[in-house]
Amino acid sequence: MEKVENHNIEFKKSWHDEYLKTVAAFANTDGGIIYIGYNDKGEVIGLEKSEIKKLLEDLPNKIRNKLGITLFVREEIQSGKSLLNIEISPSSFPISYDGKFYVRTGSTTQELSGIELSSFLLEKTGNSWDELPADANIDQLEEVLDKESIEKFKAIARHRLPLIDQDTTKNILQKLNLITKDGRLTRACILLFGRNPQKYFISAYSKVGRFKNNTIILDTVEVKGNLFQQLDGILEAIKKNINVMFDTSVRELSLEGVARREIWDYPLDALREAVINALVHRDYLDTSSSIEVRIYDDQIILSNPGKLMPPLTIEQLKQKHSGRQRNPLIAAVFYYANLIESWGSGTLKMIDLCKEQNLPEPEFVERKEGLGEFTVVFHKDIFNEEELRKRGLNERQIKAVIYVKGNGKITIREYKELYPLLSDKTLSRDLAELVKKGVLKEIGNKKGRKYEL
Repeated sequence: MEKVENHNIEFKKSWHDEYLKTVAAFANTDGGIIYIGYNDKGEVIGLEKSEIKKLLEDLPNKIRNKLGITLFVREEIQSGKSLLNIEISPSSFPISYDGKFYVRTGSTTQELSGIELSSFLLEKTGNSWDELPADANIDQLEEVLDKESIEKFKAIARHRLPLIDQDTTKNILQKLNLITKDGRLTRACILLFGRNPQKYFISAYSKVGRFKNNTIILDTVEVKGNLFQQLDGILEAIKKNINVMFDTSVRELSLEGVARREIWDYPLDALREAVINALVHRDYLDTSSSIEVRIYDDQIILSNPGKLMPPLTIEQLKQKHSGRQRNPLIAAVFYYANLIESWGSGTLKMIDLCKEQNLPEPEFVERKEGLGEFTVVFHKDIFNEEELRKRGLNERQIKAVIYVKGNGKITIREYKELYPLLSDKTLSRDLAELVKKGVLKEIGNKKGRKYEL
C-alpha cells in the first residue's frame, strides 16, 4: 500500500533520535503517524526483526523520558515485510524537545520562535492574551482608566446588565473579570477602558488611509485611545472619506420631525460590524502590525492581525456558526455593551446589509503565514467587471455595461458601433438579457429605446 507524506504522516527508513522533534511536532499540532520502514515515496522497504524488537522495547521509554508523553508503538506486516508505526495523539499541553517547540506545517516540521511561540504557548496553556495582567494594579484605577469611557459603557450596558448603575467601578471591573485575584488590572481592562493604552501596548492602535491607488496616499489618520474610542474614531475617519446622498422618496420620523434617509456608499452598520470584529478579534500578540482601513474609490479594505480561530473557516463565516474568541474578556465586554452578539452573527449581518443596499457581498480573506491576517473587502460598485462575470455576463455585455457607466445610457445604434460585425438581433438579445438580470433598465419606445443602469 503506497502512502503519501502530509500534515499527519511522515516516512522514515529507520529510527534516529533527532526524529523526536517530529514526534513533538505531531503532538503539538493535530497528531499523526510516523512510519518506520518506508522510503520517502511511501514504498515499503521493511526493517530487520532484531531492529523491530529493539525499537519496540526502547522507543516508548525514550519518548516518555524525553518528551513526557506515552505513545502507541506497534509492528505491522506489509507485503511480507516488518514495519513500525508510531501513533501520536494531539497533546493538550505544549511538548518541547531539547528546550525547543515544534509544530507540523503541511508535510514539514517547523520550529516555533518569537511571537508565534508566545501565541502557541498561550493557546496550549488555556490562557488568552487579554486575561494576563498588565503593569497596573487596582490602586491605580483613577490614574490609569478613563472615567468617561466607563460611564459610557454603563449607559449602553444597562440592557444586558440591568443593575450596573448601582455598582462602583471596582465592582464592575471585578464582575467582568478585568481585575486578577491578586489585584492587578488585566490587559483587556487597559485596552477597553484605559486612558492611554498605547503606553502599555504601543501597537494597539488603528490606521485609516484614503488611497488614490496603491502608491498615492491622499490622507492618513492614526486612531489611538481605548477600544471604544478607536471604534468611534475609525468610523468617523471612514465617513469623512466616503460619500452620502439623501433618498428623497423616503422620509423617516424622528423626535425632531421628518428627516431624509441617508444613503452612504456602503452601509454604515456593516462597516461598524467589521471594525468591531477587528478590534475584538485582532491578535494583540502581533506588535509589528496594527488594524488598517484602506479606502479606495471603489472599495474599502479592512485588515487586522491574526488568522481565524480554528476550527473556523472562511466558508463557515457565510453561514450560521458559533464564535470562538481569541480575546474572551474583550468580547464579553463588547457583548454586554450590546455591540456584538454571542453567536458569531457579525459576518452574516455584513452580508445581509450589503445585499439590502444592492452591493456585492463583502469578501473575507485569510492570510495564514506567521500569526496571519484577516481581511474584509467591501465593494462599492456592484457593476465592476468581477461582479458582472459572477452574474454570467459575456464579454460583450460587460463592455456594454462599462459603456453605460461612462456615458449614462446605451442604444442599439451605439452598441452596434462597438460590435459592427454582429447582427441587430444578437445585440438586442444581449441587452434584453441584461434587463432580465436586473443590470439595465429599458426606457422609451422601440424607435427611441435606450438602456440605463
